[in-house]
Formats: sequence, C-alpha cells, structure tokens
Amino acid sequence: MTSRAKKDVKPPQTGADERATLVGFLDYLRDSIAAKAEGAPEPQVRTAGVPSGTSVLGLIKHLTCVEGFYFLGEPVKNWAATMRPGPEETVEDLVAAYRETVRRANKVIESYTDLTLPAPTPPGKQPSSMRWLLVHLIEETGRHAGHADILREQIDGATGR
Repeated sequence: MTSRAKKDVKPPQTGADERATLVGFLDYLRDSIAAKAEGAPEPQVRTAGVPSGTSVLGLIKHLTCVEGFYFLGEPVKNWAATMRPGPEETVEDLVAAYRETVRRANKVIESYTDLTLPAPTPPGKQPSSMRWLLVHLIEETGRHAGHADILREQIDGATGR
C-alpha cells in the first residue's frame, strides 16, 4: 500500500444565517464521504475493513437510507442491511443514488423558512424540529465520514477530505 495523500478540503465558508451554515457543513460532509468511495478499488471498497462488517461502500448505502428515511419518509425495514452493498451495486450507482437522495433532501430543507418547525417525522420516531434534524444528520454523516477516512486509508493509503 502506498500513501496517496491529497490536498485537504477545508470547512466551507457558508452564508451567515443558521440554515446556510448547517446545510453548508452537512453538504461538506456529504461530499467528503462520497469522495471516499469514488476511485476506491474493487472489491476493497465493498469489503469489510473491521470486524463489525463496515465498508466504505456500505457507509454510502447506509447514509442514503438515513437521508431518505429522515427527510423523505422512505421506510427502512432492516437497518443492518443498509450497511451491506449487494454484489450488483456499483460504486457509481450507489454514489449517484446518494447524491440524488441528498439533492431531494435539500429541496425539503429549502422549503423550511423556520427551523423550529417540525421536520418530517418517520414512523416510530418522535417529532423534532428541522434544526434538530440538521444537527443530527451533521453528527451522523460526520461520524461515518470519519469511519470512511480510516477505511479508505486502509484500502490504498488515500487520505484527505
């Protein structure tokens, strides 16, 4: 394995208002994790890098389901299965699906003029504000982006955001 460091992408300069700041950081993390999958070699990108079974591609698939669940009301029957890409699911297809889900989620976010209003509430979840949901997705995406950083470095030495 050779080290393939790339220039680090610094946090975004966002708009001054709360929504622009929250969405700016969420989009930054979304782009970061998608970039970890793009260009990663097969089959390593889908191969578990840790005993829990987590892979870079599994993280992309999972976050697609998370965004769809919270912002778009798409049901998830088996959360564990969202971490396991199928053999027919390609990097290109899963990253494209993630980016499309993010685009649709951002349309929902844009529709909110007041972040204290209730966010879409998936079945079985307590209602929360759009502000809470954005912070939760920043936390969730940031956590998994960190996982992807480590997994990708283990695969081929690639580092950077």
